[in-house]
Amino acid sequence: MTGGPVLAVDQGTSGTKALVLCPERGVLGSGTAPVRPRYLPGGLVEVDPRELYDSVVAAGRAALADAGTGVVAVGLANQGETVLAWDPVTGEPLTDALVWQDRRASGICTELAPHEAELAHLTGLPVDPYFAAPKMAWIRRHATRSGVVTTSDSWLVHRLTGAFVTDTATAGRTGLLDLDTLAWSATALGHYGLDGERLPRIVDCDTPVGTTRAFGPPLPLTGLLVDQQAALFAQSADDPAAAKCTYGTGAFLLARTGSAPHRTTSGLVGCVAWRLRGEVTHCLDGQVYTVASAVRWLTDLGVIAGAGELDSVGATAPDTGGVAFVPALAGLAAPWWRGDVRGSLTGLGLDTHRGHLVRALCEGIAAQVVDLTAAVAAERGAPPTSLRADGGLTRSALLMQTQADLLQLPVEVASSPDATALGVGAVARLGLDPGLAPEHAVPAWRPSAVYEPRISRDEAEARLSRFRAEVAALVERTGAEGMPPDGAGTPPDGANALPGATGALPGGADASPGGATR
Repeated sequence: MTGGPVLAVDQGTSGTKALVLCPERGVLGSGTAPVRPRYLPGGLVEVDPRELYDSVVAAGRAALADAGTGVVAVGLANQGETVLAWDPVTGEPLTDALVWQDRRASGICTELAPHEAELAHLTGLPVDPYFAAPKMAWIRRHATRSGVVTTSDSWLVHRLTGAFVTDTATAGRTGLLDLDTLAWSATALGHYGLDGERLPRIVDCDTPVGTTRAFGPPLPLTGLLVDQQAALFAQSADDPAAAKCTYGTGAFLLARTGSAPHRTTSGLVGCVAWRLRGEVTHCLDGQVYTVASAVRWLTDLGVIAGAGELDSVGATAPDTGGVAFVPALAGLAAPWWRGDVRGSLTGLGLDTHRGHLVRALCEGIAAQVVDLTAAVAAERGAPPTSLRADGGLTRSALLMQTQADLLQLPVEVASSPDATALGVGAVARLGLDPGLAPEHAVPAWRPSAVYEPRISRDEAEARLSRFRAEVAALVERTGAEGMPPDGAGTPPDGANALPGATGALPGGADASPGGATR
């Protein structure tokens, strides 16, 4: 790799992280700034957009000060599905930003049931409040008809440079992008009631879009990418077959599928990974909505003091003590798509203590990632040989070991938890140096730790079967209302088995939303 240092900014749900990255010396400086979303009754999650922008500037300036050196370009990663309305003349926000976890657009999604299959085929995405289009439609119905309504990246880029753009991968998170043409879909816009909207220009992820002075001297903004795809780029540059999972506010498992659009049959999302120099890469995407946010929930209840106590408190119990925790605190995402389902904590007794609760949470998170990995294996026709992991919660050895045990595959933890920043920094470097090959823009993969399974496949399957039975009970109690369309959340044959397993789970458990496991 050649060239000078770049500033890579990862604007996330609960904070912004910025790194100064040198192609020869690695991370030269870092900075962080908090973001405080408001979690309101009824599944509402919102944040002041000014806080997002201020966090970008503060984190970026802190990283530059820490590095003590200049940079040659900036890359910006974004949350993907967070939206707001804003004035394109003044740049002032007209609404709060509706965060990707926000569920207020559920009613709009219900209205679109007759068009679900058409929209899923057209855009690759299910009709779900998680994605941007339903929230954009909600803003237009209930908040304001003024200005433009976009994902948060377009507003941030406009504030930084004056440009009105979004990258191809972020556009693919809206539910408004035609998966075949990679252009805004008039059909999807019509179904969502967004006809006539002024939408940002869609650009390649490595397109120089303008110059910013927000961090001091003028700097070109040369890299834009949605956060999870940025992490995938960082972790699969040397191996296109690799699967990665980021353990942050939620958990997000992504794996590449090649240059052609991939329509899924398992309830996963088939979407754009990135478009670089006009060449498109697609990927599979599966989500667990509440991971670090579930840890925060336990913290708010006083069970633990924070994520740093997961291992020490979990070590006070040898197992879950019969406790099962389905951390669906914001609903179930892929492959179920049951936003109406609430979390559950069962199997409590007078002997239950906080160590059991922590272990049950780790098991509940890991079990959902197993199902996502199995669905990826079924979609691609072969299981991954390992799972590459990044994000703040990879610091928990308990969670990572639980993941390896239930997955029955090695879990390779990234040498830096900040894979998103590394990925968007690499994309910024590509935008600055047209002669640099994408596979050479990212350092070689060298995990900081590898967790091997310590339990038998039979024990893993038994523990997963118990967890899936809890999910099935939740779905049954919730009732049939809000069920996904035919096929959504119903993995194909074998998707309910452990990755690499030849048979299904004990007892004939299946993965259908109304069946024995979901």
